[in-house]
Amino acid sequence: MMKYVLGTKERMTQVFDATGVVTPATVIHVTPHTVTAVKTTATDGYDAVQVATREQKASRVAKAQQTTLGGVKKFIQEMRPRTTKDESIEGFALGDTFDASAFAVGDVIEVSAISKGKGFQGVVKRHGFHGDKATHGRKRTHRAPGSIGATGLGRVIKGMRMAGRMGGDRVTVKNLTVVQVDAAAGILVVSGAVPGHKGTLVEVRAK
Repeated sequence: MMKYVLGTKERMTQVFDATGVVTPATVIHVTPHTVTAVKTTATDGYDAVQVATREQKASRVAKAQQTTLGGVKKFIQEMRPRTTKDESIEGFALGDTFDASAFAVGDVIEVSAISKGKGFQGVVKRHGFHGDKATHGRKRTHRAPGSIGATGLGRVIKGMRMAGRMGGDRVTVKNLTVVQVDAAAGILVVSGAVPGHKGTLVEVRAK
């Protein structure tokens, strides 16, 4: 059975253990999930579980979706089991509900989300180039990329690290640990940082 929830990134904080060791952590808000569809290889060609969460105004959801979901939900997501992890959709049934209590303190997880968009950036910020020397005689080349090609090619080699759009990508952070679980309040606290800004939809699943 898969262990998986959707949540929204709230903020970062610190968690102290019994010995006084501090761990940087991220607070994730998880509302109750409803299983809205269970897809199997026999009927759909693949195995997956579709869940919906977070109440939404009816005016913001299409009528067809309201009928399909059996309610008005803001987020709907489909999760396929990973064969490499021996996951399966067994245990999920249409109409089932689950929340943050699906995870326990100490669980090793991975979190996926869309990272913060940073717009068009240069090579120093985007790729970590150290830039040019800041000595006498330099003029407006301190953050320049330098040479981008070789003589004779007459073109830029594919994959060249250059300035461009940065951020806004799907990022997965692995090997995080659940440090606190409060199912009643819908709070899941995980060690370390997760992608995205406050309010970003994140996927949490057991590693």
